[in-house]
Amino acid sequence: MSKPALKSAAPDFTAAFVGGEYTEGATLTLSKLKGRPVVLYFYPKDDTPGCTKQACGIRDTWGELKAKAHVFGVSIDPVKAHEKFIKKFELPFPLIADVEKKIVEAYGVWVEKSMYGKKYMGTERSTFVIDAKGKLAAIFEKVKPEEHAELVIKTLAALD
Repeated sequence: MSKPALKSAAPDFTAAFVGGEYTEGATLTLSKLKGRPVVLYFYPKDDTPGCTKQACGIRDTWGELKAKAHVFGVSIDPVKAHEKFIKKFELPFPLIADVEKKIVEAYGVWVEKSMYGKKYMGTERSTFVIDAKGKLAAIFEKVKPEEHAELVIKTLAALD
């Protein structure tokens, strides 16, 4: 499935999540967050080097980010893995458990990857910034983990 286009409506979903200042074990429906920008950042796997660097970048700039948008990390890891990841790195934001791969497929980030000549399906590291009206304002593909938080902050500042 291809990625949704810029300025189109962000694909809606309802999913389980943990962490952040939201109710533990609750579900999130994206369309109910209209009125404030939303950042969905998709990453391959909890507690791996690149994903940890990316999550800690968000954690370290959390004060600035949470003032401007709702921020959610999304991976296909289950809630239990997310809970461990959040606790281990003191992540202050929620992680969405997309175990059925509905969200990664809707956003076109469930892709064929290759490592050491072996092909497999996995989540492409991508970020979607959704404006307050629910439209896609920015899409970042194959984001470098160490540059991610700053890129998101600059993008959110441009929305103001």
